[in-house]
Amino acid sequence: MTTTPWRGIVVAATLPLAADLTVDYDRFQEHVRYLADNGAHGVTPNGSLGEYQVLTAEERARVVELAVEAAPKGFSVIPGVGAYGSAESVRWTEQAQQAGADGVLALPPNSYRANDDEVVDHYQALDQVGLPIVAYNNPFDTRVDLTPELLSRLAEIENVVAVKEFSGDVRRITQIQRQAPGLDVLSGADDNVLEATLMGAVGWIGGFSNSMPKACARIYELGTTGQVAEARELYALLQPAFLWDTKHTFVQAIKLSQEVAGGYGGPTRPPRRPLSDEDRAQVIKDVELALTAAF
Repeated sequence: MTTTPWRGIVVAATLPLAADLTVDYDRFQEHVRYLADNGAHGVTPNGSLGEYQVLTAEERARVVELAVEAAPKGFSVIPGVGAYGSAESVRWTEQAQQAGADGVLALPPNSYRANDDEVVDHYQALDQVGLPIVAYNNPFDTRVDLTPELLSRLAEIENVVAVKEFSGDVRRITQIQRQAPGLDVLSGADDNVLEATLMGAVGWIGGFSNSMPKACARIYELGTTGQVAEARELYALLQPAFLWDTKHTFVQAIKLSQEVAGGYGGPTRPPRRPLSDEDRAQVIKDVELALTAAF
């Protein structure tokens, strides 16, 4: 466990759905406990992997409440509070606080391409709630890039404590450390986690930790302690699977990886469709390779 809730391996949790696409809350709580028992330090419900965009308000609130209920002592819960506008993000941050969450993972407003001043206003609004905020840089989905320069402004906001860096540019890590030294930098993509940890990332909010948390815990440990030779050997087995984390079908791929690993992934809600036969076969092949790693 870690005493700083957003550090270490915080799993961007998938959400188990039944065949009729209702949320299987019991399985979700089992999954939270499984992650806590297998090397993870926390969980992020209601991120993209949790399909928050297609949940009802009641479902989304219940997921946070149940994550907090299932989490053992010292296992953090940092819900995603992404929304179209700041008012809605503030409401979800307040709900997370009321549920007992340790912090929130916050995208910029994603209804349109906000400018820098509007982004700062957004995080200042969230700051008023009083929970620690992990800013989430995902310029592909939001069309807003939290550049090192912009992050230096966000770092001046009291409760903005870290950034989940998902640009794919590992050079950003040292740039952020230099320009916003008060922020913790967290790896936001599985397929460059080794590079990110070697450059000083102090956390990882990732996806394949849903299905192979022990392997993810090991590669994270090797990267953060600079054990490069062993890390590269393990990474060679893991990275083909990890590359799916940044593809359009990442939710379907990671849920399938849970099935390959012997767990439950389940279907996704529309508009996501099942993987093509070709992609399904490749995911299985890549995950089976990753699972050959011994610990």
